[in-house]
Amino acid sequence: MDALSLKKLFKLTKFFGVLALLILPALAFPQATNSSVALPGMSINFGQGANLVDSIEILLLFTIITLAPSILILCTSFTRILIVLSFMRQAIGTQNMPPNQVLVGFSLFLSMFVMQPTGERIYNKAIQPYMQKTIATTVAIDEITLALRSFMQKQVRKADIGLFYDVTGKTAPNTIDDVPIHYLIPAFIISELKTSFQIGFLLYIPFLILDMVVASVLMAMGMMMLPPVVVSLPFKLLLFVLVDGWQLVTGSILRSFNP
Repeated sequence: MDALSLKKLFKLTKFFGVLALLILPALAFPQATNSSVALPGMSINFGQGANLVDSIEILLLFTIITLAPSILILCTSFTRILIVLSFMRQAIGTQNMPPNQVLVGFSLFLSMFVMQPTGERIYNKAIQPYMQKTIATTVAIDEITLALRSFMQKQVRKADIGLFYDVTGKTAPNTIDDVPIHYLIPAFIISELKTSFQIGFLLYIPFLILDMVVASVLMAMGMMMLPPVVVSLPFKLLLFVLVDGWQLVTGSILRSFNP
C-alpha cells in the first residue's frame, strides 16, 4: 500500500471516529432529544418557545462582560494611578523595581479605594436589585452607566469635551449631563492622561535636579567617564526613603481626584 492510500485511509478513519463521538451520546441518552440543552447553571433553548428579546439581552450582557477590562482601565481612576506610578519608577531610575505586577496590583487596589462610592452606588442600585429580579437587565445597565458618568463628569475637563464637538461640528449642550457617553468617555481619557503627565512632570523635578548636581560634581572632579546615573541612584533612593516617598506620592494621587 503506497503513502497516498495510507493517507486516505487515515482521513477516513478520523472521519468515522469524529462521527462516532457525535452519535454515541445520542444513542446512550435517547431521552435527551428535546430542544433544550442543559448546562451547569445555564439553559439554552433552541426552537419553539425561545424569546428573541431574551437572546438579545444575553448577547448584550456577554458584550459588556467582554468590554469589562477596557471599562475597568479607561473609565475609572486606574489609568491616572498607573501612569503616575510608572513615572515615579522612571524618575527614580530603578528600571523594573518595583515590577510591573506590583505597580498594576497597587494601582488596582488604589482604584478600588477611589471608586468605592461609585461601586457602592452600582451595587445598591444595579447589581443587588438585578440579582433580586426587581429590575430588568437594561435598567441595571443604565444604572451602571449613570454611576460611571457621575464619576467621569467630576474629573473631565470642558475643553476636552469641546474638542469632540468641534471635530463633529455639533453644538455643545448647555449641561454636562446632556453629553452623550461616546463623547464623555474619550474626553475623560484625555483628561486623565493630561493630569497624570502633569503629576509625572512634578515628580521628575527633584530627581532631575539631583542628577544635574551629581553630574556637575563628577565633571568638576574630572570623572567624566563615570555615568552620573550610577552615582545618583543611591542618593535618589536615600532621598525617596527619607521623605517617605511612597506615602507622599500615594497621597498626592488620591487628592488629585475631585470628590
